[in-house]
Amino acid sequence: MSAAPASPTHQPSEALAQALAQAETRAWVDRAVIGLNLCPFAKAPQIKGQVRYVVSAATDPAGLLADLINELEVLAEANPERIETTLLIHPQVLGDFAAYNDFVAVAEDTVAELDLEGILQVASFHPDYQFDGTAPTDIDNATNRSPYPTLHLIREASIDRAVAAFPEAEAIFKVNIATMQKLGTAGWAALQRQCRADAALQVQVQAQTQAQLQSPPQSQRQVKSLPLDAGSRD
Repeated sequence: MSAAPASPTHQPSEALAQALAQAETRAWVDRAVIGLNLCPFAKAPQIKGQVRYVVSAATDPAGLLADLINELEVLAEANPERIETTLLIHPQVLGDFAAYNDFVAVAEDTVAELDLEGILQVASFHPDYQFDGTAPTDIDNATNRSPYPTLHLIREASIDRAVAAFPEAEAIFKVNIATMQKLGTAGWAALQRQCRADAALQVQVQAQTQAQLQSPPQSQRQVKSLPLDAGSRD
């Protein structure tokens, strides 16, 4: 006998799913990108709150493209002190890496069509990211493996400053590969589990905080009305 389908009430709501996606991506930035020093330039904007995390609700490439255009325009117009960079997370579309890779080319063309070449660029992260010449199981690929398909929108000026501050920036890739090989498959899997645990805890705390803010104060809940003649007794 086949198992009964799960009750819809047990499925995460769209809002909860988006909150988890954002929280897990934040945890990945903290634990992997910054924690493993995969990007020496990521810590400062993360600490300053200048990283914009956006979870797209798109379920097809057309919807994602619309979100991408919006986020490119938002980043281009924003003060860098407020938004330094954007991570556009899209859990419901382009889960297949080949399809995602094709879309990255569309994203790059879109940057040009918006006259943002030389101003912004798009970097790619995906749960199944695979460099040319590697096997899907090679740990080297983990340097670009995010919890969900993600488009990283970067300011060209930020890259220029980073290169100026770190003249041997091209060596970062080799260092990152060595870091992943030292961490190993088991270590990477443990880090991913920790990111998921961090996200679940963060979302739980946020939900509890929101529930407390929406509920009436304890003093109001305990107030009992007195009879109208309570003060007129002899």
